[in-house]
Amino acid sequence: MKRILLLGGVTEALAIARTLGPEHVYSLAGVGRVPSDLQCQVRVGGYGGAEGLAQFVHDEGISLILDATHPYAAQISFNAATAAKLTGIPCWALRRPAWQAGPDDDWREVANWAELISALAPFKRPLFTLGREPLEHLHEIPEHQFWTLRALDAYPGNERCEVIGARGPFRIEDERELFERRDIDVLISKNSGSSATEPKLDVARERGVPVLVLKRPVLVGVDRKFRSVGEVLQAINAVYAMR
Repeated sequence: MKRILLLGGVTEALAIARTLGPEHVYSLAGVGRVPSDLQCQVRVGGYGGAEGLAQFVHDEGISLILDATHPYAAQISFNAATAAKLTGIPCWALRRPAWQAGPDDDWREVANWAELISALAPFKRPLFTLGREPLEHLHEIPEHQFWTLRALDAYPGNERCEVIGARGPFRIEDERELFERRDIDVLISKNSGSSATEPKLDVARERGVPVLVLKRPVLVGVDRKFRSVGEVLQAINAVYAMR
């Protein structure tokens, strides 16, 4: 029996999981809600690095690792490719295309947190859409800035930071209202390539707000790469029995 281990982390992963039968495994790190309407098995939690993942693959008789994690989850992608090599099975990956700046966009790429903070210095009302990472730096907020952080869940802020818990997809009307109400003068974003979160970029363009874009990491090579759910499903159907 062919068994697929699908490593989730993006919206497209759930779309793939909905096509998988009960012999396959959908793996989630544990952040966010666990879907309850899937036919495939669902596993939540880590593996203990590449070696732990390889042991799971061996014990469970997995014949394909399908990496559909977030474009910035470089360590997980590395572990997946390494585990596949250790166990002698293929590793495929869904690699969502990056957003591309248009002629009316003011995008400024930064490589790490230090570069980001330096580029952020002239602004007063930033909107962070990086997930939870900025929560570790709330004590570093300059006196002239007030941060708005948006993450999947709400967390405590402080006197110079408010954290909004919200999950996409986001409507452009709501993004316009957020930028207006918070008087946002700079947007900080990963280049996730997700259509569900792209409206914030449209509003930044409309308002002439600069965007500080965290550079994508270089991901490990895999046996096959795909750009869309359709491409993945076509390949799976050609090689594996999903049900």
